[in-house]
Amino acid sequence: MNTKSFSYVDLFAGASGLSEGFRQAGFRPVAHIERDENACLTIKTRIAYHYCKDNNLENFYKDYYYEKIDREDFYSAIPFDKTDTVVNKEISDDNFEFIISKINLAKKQLDVDKIFALIGGPPCQAYSVRGRKANEHKKKYDQRIYYYKLYARFLRELKPKLFVFENVPGLTSFEGGYIFDDLRETLANEGYTLDYKILNASDFGVLQDRKRIVIIGWKNELSFSYPSFEKIKYNAVVYDLLNDLPVLKPGSYNPPLYYSNNSTSYLDESKIRNGYKKVSLHNTRPHNAIDLEIYKRAIELWNAKQQRLKYSSLPKRLRTHKNVEGFLDRFKVVAGDAKYSHTLIAHIAKDGHYYIHPDIKQCRSISVREAARIQSFPDNFIFEGPRTAAFTQIGNAVPPLMASTLAKGIKKQLESL
Repeated sequence: MNTKSFSYVDLFAGASGLSEGFRQAGFRPVAHIERDENACLTIKTRIAYHYCKDNNLENFYKDYYYEKIDREDFYSAIPFDKTDTVVNKEISDDNFEFIISKINLAKKQLDVDKIFALIGGPPCQAYSVRGRKANEHKKKYDQRIYYYKLYARFLRELKPKLFVFENVPGLTSFEGGYIFDDLRETLANEGYTLDYKILNASDFGVLQDRKRIVIIGWKNELSFSYPSFEKIKYNAVVYDLLNDLPVLKPGSYNPPLYYSNNSTSYLDESKIRNGYKKVSLHNTRPHNAIDLEIYKRAIELWNAKQQRLKYSSLPKRLRTHKNVEGFLDRFKVVAGDAKYSHTLIAHIAKDGHYYIHPDIKQCRSISVREAARIQSFPDNFIFEGPRTAAFTQIGNAVPPLMASTLAKGIKKQLESL
């Protein structure tokens, strides 16, 4: 199969973690569809990075990364008429024709005949176990639950050879499994054979315990099967993601900073640290005195005994929530001495209590860059928008290291056809 034909459209693209992995594997983006404006800017900046890298202009990108030029000056020098694949629009029935027109325009500009693959996963909050509780009284009106029907509509219109649909494992049990059954039937009815697996990012070289369901569908006439993946395990712990970054206090907002230590073998092999002299977005949120005291207790307990702090064990003067029976591990340390971090989710945008840095001398929640590293984003990846927006993008993303391995496995099988 001609590898030049490996074009794709990314639905519900977010910060383009899934797309980044497919691009690293040699696939070619035609369009990214995303409703969030900050995430769209993140995608646009990453498109500009790849353009600079492919055209021996990476030093120009570094000028933007190092904040020597602003975004407007950076964007003005990039030929986005031939490279811009971002459609900032919510995916809905009302917007469907407009989005298709934008995809067709991008195909024409990029000289792409057909879309080979459709990738992406609708917002997972409606299906996640945590999200179900918060959404219990609103689910009757929550259209996110049925985004897969719109996904099927794109399959019908674009007729890709293959699709990759990613979401949380809770999708399989939501509403007693009815939605999952209907999803598979709906997508299969568009002419596809489907298979799925629950995959863990930790098996793909990501230092994070992150389980996701990945559904792969292919045209019925295509001789294809769900790829098998060899587990990628590094001799590394989470501290290998953290210890070369400058020490910070809570509430630090920094320009790009010089690394404080040499790289680690994990950072080099995973290509997270990729040759730049400084690291950007190493910014932290501020914390009040009560939270800092709780953080200190949580860090000391974990580092001394590998025990998690229970909220109910705190003195009453430190409790700001009445609930002392549920969610007792709401203050959780990122275990630096463990092989994997616990799952990073978008809740990190609301507060950092669930992602406390393990270094007692720093006593803070993790920075934007540290969160990005846990998700395996390379250090030269810029998340646009304020700190909260960056945390949201990172928490919702597919780890690029996982996505790249997925895409390579798919491509390897396709190339043998």
